[in-house]
Amino acid sequence: MNTTTTPTSSNEGTKDLLRIIVAVLLPPLGVFFQVGFGMHFWLNIVLTLLGYIPGIIHAVYIILTRK
Repeated sequence: MNTTTTPTSSNEGTKDLLRIIVAVLLPPLGVFFQVGFGMHFWLNIVLTLLGYIPGIIHAVYIILTRK
């Protein structure tokens, strides 16, 4: 059984984990790290202002789906 991983896949997993931690603490920052200034960033700011939980859900969704 081959259990080796490539450095890039391990590195990407670590980056995603850090982005998710940041997204839980400050959702727009997590989205910014993933996609930069764009529609998703501004949408996340609005969602976070309307309710902290919707901002977190959106941020985690963006981080996990955008590669």
